[in-house]
Amino acid sequence: MADRPYTLLSCSMSIDGYIDGAREGRLLLSNDLDFDRVDRVRAGVDAILVGATTVRNDNPRLLVRDPDRRKTRLGHGQPEHPVKVTVTRRGRLDPSERFFADDGSRKLVYAHSEVAPALGQRLARVGEVVDGGAPVRMRDISRDLHRRGVRRLMVEGGAAVHTQFLADDLVDELQLVVAPFFVGESGARRFVGEGRFPWHPGRRATLAETRQLGDVVLLRYALSDRYEPAGD
Repeated sequence: MADRPYTLLSCSMSIDGYIDGAREGRLLLSNDLDFDRVDRVRAGVDAILVGATTVRNDNPRLLVRDPDRRKTRLGHGQPEHPVKVTVTRRGRLDPSERFFADDGSRKLVYAHSEVAPALGQRLARVGEVVDGGAPVRMRDISRDLHRRGVRRLMVEGGAAVHTQFLADDLVDELQLVVAPFFVGESGARRFVGEGRFPWHPGRRATLAETRQLGDVVLLRYALSDRYEPAGD
């Protein structure tokens, strides 16, 4: 599908496949070395997409932190930070979240048709709400982002978003970081939910790289023939 951005899905998980704990508060699954690596990857994309649940639970900023990387982006004619993108079915987004902070980045919210008008009014001062259809489909979002000039998209979660992008075969590269511990809580969120995925025992994904970063390991998979080996 040439009318969508090159899409990189990035996720950290425990050994037993969880991306969060069952209790309130963010569970740190990475370390400083990997945080810096992720910052470098962010600096090389046009947009970062997360689900509304991630916005509410993790309250992420989704910015390029390193000033030299921001300066390099400006030197290439890019904004300091990638476009922030989120997706919502119910419209439960608060303009006070750090996602919507006045940090110079552009914000796009793809909302279900039923909630888009009211949400557009509520978020009018902090971001642009786009009617994402009924239902909202990641394939349609990818096409719309491509029309808006996004050529490299980084998807950072959560589980429902991961599941939809992977099940729809919209991911070119998977960067999966495994933390050296177990979560073991049935109420915690896993990396993906149930789905019919293109990769199965009869079609194995290609492991392109493994890299140790302190006490975590990066597994990098090529999921399409568009995979770019020198991504970070």
